Amino acid sequence: MTTKAELIDAIATEAGVTKADAERTVAAFFDIVTKAAKKDEKIAWPGFGSFSTSKSAARTGRNPQTGEPVKIAASTRMKFTSSSTLKAELNPKKK
Repeated sequence: MTTKAELIDAIATEAGVTKADAERTVAAFFDIVTKAAKKDEKIAWPGFGSFSTSKSAARTGRNPQTGEPVKIAASTRMKFTSSSTLKAELNPKKK
């Protein structure tokens, strides 16, 4: 697992910027994705994937310990869909 500090270090090194600049840039990216998600907009990065939201309706579930019905509220979830380019990179065809 990569920690936030390790990710910021790697981004700073790869981009040739300071750690502070890298952290501000990553924070700005997540802020923009969050704002777009709140507006139900999709954010796409060609060659990598897209972030979007999906809604789940309210439903009745069961408490696994007691078996009692439990109301589960409707919610909005964040979804990431990888691009075909990223999928191909992660799953190279074997010869």
